[in-house]
Amino acid sequence: MKLRLPGRTPAAARGADETRPQPAPSVDEAAPARSSAPAPTSGRGPKMQRALRTLASTSAQLLLILAAVYVLGYVLGKLWVILLPIVLGLLIATVLWPPVRFLRAHRWPPALAAAIVLVAFLAIFGGIIAAIAPSVADQVTELADQASRGLQDVQEWLQGPPFNLGEDQIGNAVDSTINSIQGNAANIAGYAVSGASAVGNGLINLVLALVLCFFFLKDGPRWVPWLSAQTGPRAARHVAALSYKTWATLSEFIRQQAFVGFIDAFFIGLGLWICDVPLVIPLAVLTFFGAFIPIIGAFVAGAFAVLIALVDQGFTTALIILVIVLVVQQLEGNVLQPIIQGRGFNLHAAVVILAVTAGGSLAGIIGAFLGVPVAALIAVVYRYVRDELDDKEPEVADDGTRARVHGDDSGTAVVHEQVAAPQPEETRRG
Repeated sequence: MKLRLPGRTPAAARGADETRPQPAPSVDEAAPARSSAPAPTSGRGPKMQRALRTLASTSAQLLLILAAVYVLGYVLGKLWVILLPIVLGLLIATVLWPPVRFLRAHRWPPALAAAIVLVAFLAIFGGIIAAIAPSVADQVTELADQASRGLQDVQEWLQGPPFNLGEDQIGNAVDSTINSIQGNAANIAGYAVSGASAVGNGLINLVLALVLCFFFLKDGPRWVPWLSAQTGPRAARHVAALSYKTWATLSEFIRQQAFVGFIDAFFIGLGLWICDVPLVIPLAVLTFFGAFIPIIGAFVAGAFAVLIALVDQGFTTALIILVIVLVVQQLEGNVLQPIIQGRGFNLHAAVVILAVTAGGSLAGIIGAFLGVPVAALIAVVYRYVRDELDDKEPEVADDGTRARVHGDDSGTAVVHEQVAAPQPEETRRG
């Protein structure tokens, strides 16, 4: 009898077992599934934490900046009654400063030079109004008669084909219109009071702007030294340089608006003169000043021109004038003004259009008028800060001078010193 040791199988038995079919391996014994993504490293977690901390810090800073901008806008909105005359006074001062500077250079007292130029400006403006008024007064009666005849023509046209309205129907329509006006008399009166209040506030703002303009012209050169003296020694030169750059930007804006207004007035006035429409000069002057009030000013001036052409010459001439006005205003608003302002302010035409749109939606007519200069001033400050961070010396003006602030307890002054031209590289090596 043969004994079998435990754990040992005879070769024949093993061969027989190997020839038997083996059972399939279970799922747990199969090879694990693999992914093409790399395995995480030990540094991924700390890097993710640092990125989240940076994102949180940046988000908090952005929220604080937005909150500060919102608070600043809210405060400026509350102080707009005070700020508006200041802004208007500055814009008028940019127009009148060249003759005041000329008189001051010829040893005129500052107060006398500012007063003479301001009075001359008001006299010229009043003279234009006085020159236009007689022609308007002479032709207004004739235009009123023509308007009455035009209404009669419209009534006869409505009575004929294709409308074939009878006198009773037209009378009923007129009566219903009168009744509607009488029924809304309270609202109309409210609108009239609001309009009268707005006109009164506008006159008050204009008077304040003229008074402030006088002081700006008289004491304007002292503003930059005073403002620079309120800062530290390192910031004083930057404050002075930015003040001069913003003043030059506002002056450029007024000159460009005047040029655009002249183009509008010239071509629309030429079209009125060719079509033999009355009040050519008054309408041209209205178009020129309307260019300083974007959108509404051009619309009102064009509407007056078309209305007078309709009353005086008839429907065909009015249609021709309407086409001329639309073509000129579209070219001015979409081509000429963005190109001129974009080149003068170094702004893209799309930025100019968006600035006018945003200003109009936020503050109405005044906002549309101030949208472009505000965008230009923001661009000036942005470029100055960017160039300063890049060590490009943005305080150096185009004429190669730098504003330098100096003084003592007796006062502060700003002088313009010539910046030395950089030496060529060969000279520095030698």
